[in-house]
Amino acid sequence: MAITAPKRIESWLVAFTLLIGLALPAQAQLTVDVENTAADELTIAVPGLPTPRSTETPAGTTAELGNKISDVIVSNLRSSGLFKPLGRNRVRGISFAEVTSPQFPYWNGTNASALIQGFVRSNGDGKLTVGCYLYDVALQTELTRTGFVVEPGDWRRAAHKCADSIYSRLTGESPFFDSRIAYIAETGPKGNRRKRLAIMDSDGANHRFITNGQATALTPRFSPDYSKIVYLSFLDGNPRIYVYEIGTGRQRLITQSTNPTFAPRWSPDGKWILYSMAIAGNTDIYKVSSQGGEPKRLTFSPGIDIGGSFSPDGSRIVFESDRSGSQQLYVMGANGGNERRISFGGGRYATPEWSPRGDLIAFTRIAGNFRVGVMTPSGGGQRLLTNSWQDEAPTWAPNGRIIQFFRTSRGSGKTGIWQVDLTGRNERQLPTPVDGSDPAWGPLLP
Repeated sequence: MAITAPKRIESWLVAFTLLIGLALPAQAQLTVDVENTAADELTIAVPGLPTPRSTETPAGTTAELGNKISDVIVSNLRSSGLFKPLGRNRVRGISFAEVTSPQFPYWNGTNASALIQGFVRSNGDGKLTVGCYLYDVALQTELTRTGFVVEPGDWRRAAHKCADSIYSRLTGESPFFDSRIAYIAETGPKGNRRKRLAIMDSDGANHRFITNGQATALTPRFSPDYSKIVYLSFLDGNPRIYVYEIGTGRQRLITQSTNPTFAPRWSPDGKWILYSMAIAGNTDIYKVSSQGGEPKRLTFSPGIDIGGSFSPDGSRIVFESDRSGSQQLYVMGANGGNERRISFGGGRYATPEWSPRGDLIAFTRIAGNFRVGVMTPSGGGQRLLTNSWQDEAPTWAPNGRIIQFFRTSRGSGKTGIWQVDLTGRNERQLPTPVDGSDPAWGPLLP
């Protein structure tokens, strides 16, 4: 099934500021400490977004969309674990005139520290203007504003963009809500699972199946420019690495073999695909042009080398190997060589993935149960973030603050997509229509 490439949202922040005619204030007092595991969630009020005149659009009336956008913002902020949003069912509605003139005495009475107000307006060309404002309730000041011009069908992206701007302003962190996730959708009995490639928004909305399940799909990853997905497919028992072009729905075969093949991964510049292949009982890491061609072998040690992931600058690769006698993590140069072990915490280590910031490597530690953790690229500062029976295959949010993984239930074999932040405190399950595994979080949408 082909999917449509995401439409580009046009930011009009400068024009928006000039249009309203207000200068942004200098105060910037209200913040959220993302590192403080004991900090209380920040209470933030999010009434419905009013409209100057309710107008029909292909996605619903502007009045209806104002409520839906508010609901998505609430859901996004709550999912971060840092905010306690008061949605439109818990606060009064506001008029269009109040958007730039908040009634602060009322909002003080809600015990909210921050306030999000905005509007939805239909333009003459059929597009929508969505405005988004953040206020400090105690100081009665505006902290930030942003606005977007979107097609009516892209109203959810405007909501994600608004939530991103609020999150960034209050935490000082990069945003991540306006992004997508690829994963493997699983159905069928435990011993005979049907595994299809699927894609959805970061909050589980706009879910689509990409493959039909005739061939088992595994380990998807988005290209750096979001235009493609690389994944492993098994047809007639033979592994093939395909690149799926999101805009056209076409697939390209990159490499195929009768030898077991594993875990394709993109290089940061999108020119190479890293993967592992077993030949005569020895598994090594290879890279091949993203256009296909002759692969280059990068490791030569006896045993199993698998699971490579590039550093964000493309200079190094982290991978797992049993060359020391047990499954451990190693770092080497992008073209192989200079290999050194970085995991020494006891147990076995698998599925490493480099943070988009470059400061941490996520991994699965196997010691009785499977737990997701992080360490520095030198192997220091190891921390385990989850503590369930079987959590594995971490993937990073675009801002490097949240890790997604899949969890298998003991006994049933049912799988689900979960995420946790770097404090290990904020953990939640992502809604999917069927069981899910092998998540891959893409970069921010262009």
